[in-house]
Amino acid sequence: MKNNEHTTSDLLEIVVAVNTQESMTVGEIKNALHERGFGILMAIAALPLCLPIPVPPGYTTFFSIPLFIFSVQMIFGMGSPWLPAWIERKQIKHTNLEKLVVKANPWLRKIEARMQPRLTYIGAHMWERVIGIFSFVFAVSIAVPFPLTNFLPGWGILIMSLGLLNKDGLTMLVGMIIGTIGVGITMIILVFLWMGISVPSFY
Repeated sequence: MKNNEHTTSDLLEIVVAVNTQESMTVGEIKNALHERGFGILMAIAALPLCLPIPVPPGYTTFFSIPLFIFSVQMIFGMGSPWLPAWIERKQIKHTNLEKLVVKANPWLRKIEARMQPRLTYIGAHMWERVIGIFSFVFAVSIAVPFPLTNFLPGWGILIMSLGLLNKDGLTMLVGMIIGTIGVGITMIILVFLWMGISVPSFY
C-alpha cells in the first residue's frame, strides 16, 4: 500500500504480538480490529476456510455463522459490525491464532502487493452492500457440510474483503468471480448427491 495505513497482514501480526495471553475471545479480536469495519472482520472469518488443511466436521459450518451475520449487516448498511454475545465469548487459543497468521500472511502479502485504488467512482457504501449480497450467497455454500464447497467461496469472501479494505474495485470483482465459481461447484455436488452419485470425502 502506498499510504501509511497498516495492511491486513500487518494488523494480524500486531494482534498476535500484542495479545500474549493463552487465549483470546472472538469479541476481543473483533474489538481490536473494529476500527477497520466489516472488511477486516470478514477477512478474519474467511481466513480459516481458505487454508488447504484437513478440518473436523462442523468446522466450516461454524465459521459460516459470522459470515452470515456480517453479510446481512452489510446488505442493510449498518455502520458498525455486531456479533451475538455467545459468539463473542468463544475462546481462540493464542497458539492456533498464531499458526493461522503464519500460514496466511505470505498469501495475504502477495495479494496486497498487487492492490491499488481502482473503480473508486463506485461509493464505498455501495461496494459494501454488493459484497454483502455476494458474501451471503457464498456463506450458504460454505455452510454446506460437504467437501469442496467452502474453499473457493471462502477465498471469494477473503479477496472481496481485501479489495474493500484497499478500495480496489477490480480485486472485489475478482473475488466475486472466484466465489461464484465455488457456488457453481457446490451446486454440481448437490446435483450429484441428489442423483445418488457419491463424492470423495477429504475430512
